[in-house]
Amino acid sequence: MTDAPEGGLRSVAIAVRLEPPTSAAARDCLARYFAELASRFDLGFDPARSNPADPADLIPPAGAFVVAWLEGAPVGCGALKVTGGEPGNAIGEVKRMWTAPNARGLGVARAILARLETEARDLGVRRLRLETNRALVEAQALYRAAGYREVAPFNAEPYAHHWFEKALAE
Repeated sequence: MTDAPEGGLRSVAIAVRLEPPTSAAARDCLARYFAELASRFDLGFDPARSNPADPADLIPPAGAFVVAWLEGAPVGCGALKVTGGEPGNAIGEVKRMWTAPNARGLGVARAILARLETEARDLGVRRLRLETNRALVEAQALYRAAGYREVAPFNAEPYAHHWFEKALAE
């Protein structure tokens, strides 16, 4: 149960499913994600300048892409990209985490992150990394609450101000 926007209580059924990163739902979520970043970041956002997450990198065993569904509509997405390490001890990066404004506060982002962590474990990832922009304070709070700790920069993402990492339990 969660607080509904009207102040009453309602039950929310969020489904987080693997999707091809080229599906209509994935493309819709990513377009809305990129538009939101462009409006929230101090200098805008250009996906071509950001570290890549090509569709081929987001399909098992190279990674995964998930879409969150609420009442039959896509309301969020997230991606996992396996970036290195030895089999069974790989490193993964969480990419493209986004929740639609009308679905915020319902646990969508938490559900997406939990599913990405499960997919990561299934792909042999033992350490997850991610980066985020200073404007995304909600994301920073989510990652900290989910056990991610801030670390030194591990990549040259031009839009990042904070880098996080989490060891995944077996």
